[in-house]
Amino acid sequence: MDLSNRTVLVVGGTSGIGRELARRFKAAGSTVAVGGRSPEALLELAGEGFGTFTVDVTDPASVASARDAVLARYPGLDTVVTMPGVMLLEDLRDPAHFEATRTTIDTNLLGTIRMIDAFTPHLVRRGSGTFITVTSGIAFLPFPPMPAYAASKAAVHAYSEALRAQLDGTGVGVTELVPPAVATAGQEKVNPHALPLDAFVTEVMHLLSKDPTPREVLVEGVLMHRWAERDGTYDDLVAQRSRALAMLPGRAG
Repeated sequence: MDLSNRTVLVVGGTSGIGRELARRFKAAGSTVAVGGRSPEALLELAGEGFGTFTVDVTDPASVASARDAVLARYPGLDTVVTMPGVMLLEDLRDPAHFEATRTTIDTNLLGTIRMIDAFTPHLVRRGSGTFITVTSGIAFLPFPPMPAYAASKAAVHAYSEALRAQLDGTGVGVTELVPPAVATAGQEKVNPHALPLDAFVTEVMHLLSKDPTPREVLVEGVLMHRWAERDGTYDDLVAQRSRALAMLPGRAG
């Protein structure tokens, strides 16, 4: 992928990985717009020269409005990065967890699908373009305290595979970005093994720049997750990660 002359929309780009990806695409020479919910973050990014659009991926009307506004300003849009995501702890012994499940699925999975649906007709009409979906190493190696997060990201992986197959021949490609734990939003305090954000995005941009563009963007730090079943390490790693269930209220000790 040529990173220097694209018109990119990053949905979920107001913080963390999304914001850094937006900045890197812009630094490479692309025109970049960012969609998100935080007025303060959008104002800050507008000050950096990004196009900014308010969008709530859980609200179909908001998605449609954002799509129309983006395409009115950027009719040459050719790259859509969809990375809405929430990570919530859930204790499956407590039926009250279902509200967290609902929020997670509505944001991570249905939010991704809403954004893809919104821009698929445009990209297909132009005959070229790229969707970049964002999953997680947890899609392939679950983190038991966050079951719906794992399920939502596994579903986005499967959806990305199906989307790629259905768009074959249209000129529209689908690339899946699979992050491991990355040191954003205080994750470095929870997980000392989280990758530094700068190093992670540097590796991602290097992989995206390859020709052909990879179907899956896998940094070195996520390979143990992605290939755990193939490598025969899956059961042991899930057992190790299950120790984190002590994080849940009432589970300590």
